[in-house]
Amino acid sequence: MSRHLQDKEMVNDILSMVNGSLSNYASAISQTANQQLRQTLQQIRNSDEQFQYQLFQMASQKGFYMPASAASQQEIQQVKSQVSS
Repeated sequence: MSRHLQDKEMVNDILSMVNGSLSNYASAISQTANQQLRQTLQQIRNSDEQFQYQLFQMASQKGFYMPASAASQQEIQQVKSQVSS
């Protein structure tokens, strides 16, 4: 296995784990009544979001991660009409 592939797999695994933890933070924050704990979880989430974005940018630059192509105007309108009906 090439070094490039190993790096790509590690980066994608980390991105996947961070994305999962961001979802968990959102759930925990929405269910937390203690304001101090809520703020702490929000700070941790914000830090993880910054890390995730920096890692995403690096992965994208190296060709490890390819975002989905932009939707066409027709596709956007189709989704809008489905959601609003």
